[in-house]
Amino acid sequence: MSETTTLDTQAADWWQTEIIDMRPGEIRYHGYPIEQLIGRVGFAEMVWLMTRGELPSNAQAALLEATLVGAVDHGPQAPSIAIARMAMTCGGSLNNAMASAINVLDDIHGGAGEQAIELYRAIEGRLQEGGTLPQVVAQGLEAWRAEHGKIVPGFGHRFHPVDPRAPRLLALVDDAAERGEVSGTYAGIAREIERQLQAKKGKPIPLNIDGATAVIHAELGFPAPLARGLFCLSRSVGILAHAWEQQCQGGRNKGPMPKGWLWDYRGQVSRNVSNG
Repeated sequence: MSETTTLDTQAADWWQTEIIDMRPGEIRYHGYPIEQLIGRVGFAEMVWLMTRGELPSNAQAALLEATLVGAVDHGPQAPSIAIARMAMTCGGSLNNAMASAINVLDDIHGGAGEQAIELYRAIEGRLQEGGTLPQVVAQGLEAWRAEHGKIVPGFGHRFHPVDPRAPRLLALVDDAAERGEVSGTYAGIAREIERQLQAKKGKPIPLNIDGATAVIHAELGFPAPLARGLFCLSRSVGILAHAWEQQCQGGRNKGPMPKGWLWDYRGQVSRNVSNG
């Protein structure tokens, strides 16, 4: 073996992937030539192919697309959207604004879907061991709170008494379950969690967009960590739209509060530096 061949092999082995095969004049994703995918496969189907390795069925693609549409935007009151708009008023570019915004989609703002899947799957595992759904959900919630605290991810909303996106997404799951396209197990778990939260709190703590998309992602078999990535993918559309709108509107150095509004200062009273 020549020294050149050895170096070529070392270079080829530096990165290993099953996602893309590419050489001059050829591009294949998981074996599919790109020219056969273009014009035949939708974006949601491409997301599935790239993350799961196979093309989805029409039913699977439709449910995934529903989650991507549902989580696109929630206005400038959402930190990610506000950050994108503020970045544009600081003279940033669209890509800088998008990166700044996506970087804050973390455990609290953006991570609830991943956490909800973890909760649902823990409860589903308990179901397989036996027990009624109400019993198992109660045990699952108790175990979750013991490990993670009182917040149950995917339920309740600080702005919407009822998140208008959640019932629609669950209805799509119900329809798919009736057709035998998904099991409906996770929709049942989510509804029982919702029922028990209301019974405990004495008021509705309804399913929100994170909990509803988590139902679909779980029904479709997505690993929990991918749920956060899918949320980022969806919300990036709204982030782009708001960043572009802000660029078109103009404005300079817009912070989180309107001009003339000041924060609540709670430090030391006015004082002077002593000469001693």
